Amino acid sequence: MTPPELARRWPHLFHLAEAGAWPSIQRHGLLSTTALLDLFAVPPDQRHPLEGARRTRSHVLEHPEHGTAVLRDNLALHPTALERTLDAMTAEEWCRTLNARVFFWLTEARWQRLRATRLYRDRPHDLLVLNTASLLAAHGDRVELSPLNSGAVFALTTVRRGPQTFRPVRDFDWEGRRRSAEPVVELTVPDGVPDVADHVVDVRRV
Repeated sequence: MTPPELARRWPHLFHLAEAGAWPSIQRHGLLSTTALLDLFAVPPDQRHPLEGARRTRSHVLEHPEHGTAVLRDNLALHPTALERTLDAMTAEEWCRTLNARVFFWLTEARWQRLRATRLYRDRPHDLLVLNTASLLAAHGDRVELSPLNSGAVFALTTVRRGPQTFRPVRDFDWEGRRRSAEPVVELTVPDGVPDVADHVVDVRRV
């Protein structure tokens, strides 16, 4: 599948951000955790629990110039199951891989499913809706796809994950996934999307 074909099949992308985050995202772009830690000048000795390990709670970053940003918890990363299902990576490397990216859902059903979970359903969010073709035109050479929810590893999971999980559009295993009802689960961009406001077609409070 080519990027234009991808955009035709999934014309919109979805990202759930913390309520009130949109003005900051407009100003700085949609940044990965690692890029946010850089922007907010978090010292090296304070970074490991935030980007190299499972965060058991959300963490608020503060900066005199940039304001605040929220790093969400990643409680859905069950530590034992993650160790058991990783290929050619350590748990720390997997956490750093996730924290070095921003993520988009390709369907409304996916963001609604996340919104309905216990940790999210009682909190308001800003839903960003993006034009897929526009994002791919600007960042298609950096975009990678995942066939699974990479940040959710539950106790009984048997799905393998590792360096093979994220693949460029043209290298994605379309043949192996063509019979799946959901061949692509996530679209990711390493580092972030600094010009994300150029690709956003709607922002909703949900």
